[in-house]
Amino acid sequence: MKISDEKIVSLTYDLTVDEENSKELMERATPENPLTFIFGMGMMLEAFEKNIEGLKTGDKFSFSLSPEEAYGEYIEQNVVELPKKIFEIDGKFDSEKISEGESLPMMDSQGNRMMGSVIEVKTETVVMDFNHPLAGETLHFEGEVIDVHEPTAEEMAAVMHGSECGCGNCDCSSDENGCTGCH
Repeated sequence: MKISDEKIVSLTYDLTVDEENSKELMERATPENPLTFIFGMGMMLEAFEKNIEGLKTGDKFSFSLSPEEAYGEYIEQNVVELPKKIFEIDGKFDSEKISEGESLPMMDSQGNRMMGSVIEVKTETVVMDFNHPLAGETLHFEGEVIDVHEPTAEEMAAVMHGSECGCGNCDCSSDENGCTGCH
C-alpha cells in the first residue's frame, strides 16, 4: 500500500540541521518509537508530506526542507520582554516553571494559543521567544517507511478526539466523557 490521503503512516527517521561544518541531530524516530500519523490530515508539514507521498513500506527517503517550507525564518520581533507579574499565581512567581530553557503555553490578547521559550528571567521581566525552535533552520530528514495501512475505527477516533477538543498541539486529559482539559 502506498502513502496517500487518510492512510496511517509509520516512519523512522533522523532529523538533522546544519551546524557549522556538521549536522546536529535534533530528533530521532526509531522502530521502537516511530512517528505515526494520518497522511493528508494537516498533522505534518505540507512539504514533508509531499516528499513521502507515494512511498510504501520498506521505502527509504532522504530530503531537506528549507526554512520557508518548514517553520519559517527566525524573526527577531518574536523575542519579547514580558512583565514578570503576568507569570504570578496568587501573587507568587514560580521560578521553577518560569526558568531559562522552559517552554510555556501562552495566549495573546486575541486568545490565540502559542508556545514560548524562556530565554532569560530578569528582575522585572521575562524574555520570551515565540519563534518555533526550528525557525530559520534547513531540516534534513533521512529514514524509512515502516508501515502504511487503512486506519481502524479506534485510530480515527483518536484523531477526531484531538480535533473536537480544539486544543491544537497541547497534551489533553480525557475520560469516558471526552476531553477534560488542556495542560
